[in-house]
Amino acid sequence: MQTSEMLQKICIRNLVRKYCRGLTAERKVQLQQKVVTSDVFSGKKEGYLESLSQPFLDTRLKENDLNPKVLQLIRGENIKYVTPVIKYDRNGFKARERLLVLTQSSAYVVEMAKIKQKIEYSTLKGISTSNLSDGIMVIHVPEDKQQKGDVILQCEHIFETVTKLCILANKQSQVKVVKGSLRFRVGSGKEGTMVFTVGPEPQVFKDKTGQLTVV
Repeated sequence: MQTSEMLQKICIRNLVRKYCRGLTAERKVQLQQKVVTSDVFSGKKEGYLESLSQPFLDTRLKENDLNPKVLQLIRGENIKYVTPVIKYDRNGFKARERLLVLTQSSAYVVEMAKIKQKIEYSTLKGISTSNLSDGIMVIHVPEDKQQKGDVILQCEHIFETVTKLCILANKQSQVKVVKGSLRFRVGSGKEGTMVFTVGPEPQVFKDKTGQLTVV
């Protein structure tokens, strides 16, 4: 009986070793990223199970898709990931089309040829998402004169984007999946509230109480 168990263990070990040696570099990166996604979202956010079969892309937009002025402003930084996002103003919550650019050291919110906000990973305080199937994420920043406030974004590929950001920033332990509502910093010591709820169709709007409601 002991010999049979030992042989089974040796066989499994050899199969695992053969599988690992046969992995391409790209496949290894995929698996490493998916492990982080699992640690952050498994059992916490709707849509996670459906995302398992969807491979992450290296980037949603290429570097040459960026405006040359933006590339000049962030020259010297290695661009790792770019994706279109919807940014919601902290005051009034107006939706604006933006790009999220992740480099080796910072996250940039970009409007055409302008950098609207830069967040160095070393100063990033945390990342929040809801437990529902929306694509909202909030990047929490420190209270200082260089930052206007927390960044409210809506991403089509929420699992991919959050995973890329938390790996680059080394902030896996600071990603929070919240239920019901979350608080975010507006600026100048002020805070706002975002409420998450379920409805017949997805929408994001400012309700009568002045809160940002995500359905």
